[in-house]
Amino acid sequence: MTKDHGPQIKNDEKYEALRREGMSKTKAARIANTPDSGKKGGNADKYEDRSKQELYDKAKQVGIEGRSKMTKKELISALRNS
Repeated sequence: MTKDHGPQIKNDEKYEALRREGMSKTKAARIANTPDSGKKGGNADKYEDRSKQELYDKAKQVGIEGRSKMTKKELISALRNS
């Protein structure tokens, strides 16, 4: 049974799985709190095919700091490593 981590964690199951994989509490919480975190992917556009604004919006959604000063290339790197 999944532990309830309180209202600050939106997807407790995903959070626990990420923590078991060795992810930090902060990063696991950020991913688990992303609205579409539990959905399977594979159909999204490649980051390189997206506009800088789309990348910025995604970076904002997942809580990447310093995004307003990043270039498109830096946003892609930050999103891939978050």
